Amino acid sequence: MASVNLGSWVQSYSILNQASRSKSFLLPRSLPFNPLMNLSSSTSKAHGFTSVPSVSAVFTKGDTVKEEEQHPQKPSFDFKSYMIQKATTINQALDSAVPIRDPVKIYEAMRYSLLAGGKRVRPVLCLAACELVGGQESKALPAACAVEMIHTMSLIHDDLPCMDNDDLRRGKPTNHKVFGEDIAVLAGDALLAFAFEHVAVCTVGVSHGRIVRAIGELAKSIGAEGLVAGQVVDICSEGLTDVGLDHLEFIHVHKTAALLEAAVVLGAILGGGCDEDVERLRKFARYIGLLFQVVDDILDVTKSSKELGKTAGKDLVADKVTYPKLIGIEKSREFAEKLRSDSLELLQGFDPEKAAPLVALANYIAYRQN
Repeated sequence: MASVNLGSWVQSYSILNQASRSKSFLLPRSLPFNPLMNLSSSTSKAHGFTSVPSVSAVFTKGDTVKEEEQHPQKPSFDFKSYMIQKATTINQALDSAVPIRDPVKIYEAMRYSLLAGGKRVRPVLCLAACELVGGQESKALPAACAVEMIHTMSLIHDDLPCMDNDDLRRGKPTNHKVFGEDIAVLAGDALLAFAFEHVAVCTVGVSHGRIVRAIGELAKSIGAEGLVAGQVVDICSEGLTDVGLDHLEFIHVHKTAALLEAAVVLGAILGGGCDEDVERLRKFARYIGLLFQVVDDILDVTKSSKELGKTAGKDLVADKVTYPKLIGIEKSREFAEKLRSDSLELLQGFDPEKAAPLVALANYIAYRQN
């Protein structure tokens, strides 16, 4: 692919091109702008799931055709079948991990959002990374489930009236609309706590040292140096007029890319990957994590609520800073293509057959329609 002239976003993109790190998501001190330093503070049984939802409908024909037209996969790799098989495995594991028990209300609320469908991109990334470095799927399955539990927690909390105040998620009423704000907050809290318990208790065939390392990575990705940092800066940025690309990238690298990065890194660690492979995959994941959010920003202003399964245009209504708002839709698409291309370069050197799922996932993230 011909190189994309990044122009005014070169400084922003440099955050991703710095040397990989394993200790922190903090914005590098060398950058002239750190947004954290410059912002002012401003139920009934029907609610539960008794069966695992079907995942075959998640991947639309449009998505498949788009991917095949622009970046055809080798005939030996069927991306749609792969995703359906992995998502089915993950859904069954999630269903078993969080059964209905007393107090029934909280488990119904947890399951309502956890088993509401979705593409399961994050846990599939975890399993694919594990298998890429030579590990067995079973070694990373508890961690993959934990990542999805934490992702679900973030969605439940993000939809609350005190946050994004959204009524629709994955085509269904949001958790607080069904169970109330109090139970929704507690359901998110319960999923967050249980995620770590699940990794610690259910991971088998992996050394204790690697399990502890994985738990540390996961905790770092969602705390005040990860997802929470991105959320805080995002909230404090609403309505600001002098937000630059480095500021926006900080939000997305933390709010969205951090958990995607953790998913891949956990899979590589638990699969027995060497440090060099873990760090290469970390960088790959950070690229596709930012790519995921750039595409989200584009879809938010180009698709309908029905197509997205969530409220469209809400970033515009909330006056949030987005890539299309700062650089326009076409430049945003160019940037997304650059991120996709650079992420795939990092997979060179791995076994092509084992890397095929990650290649396909990167392409899917770039060209998804919802």
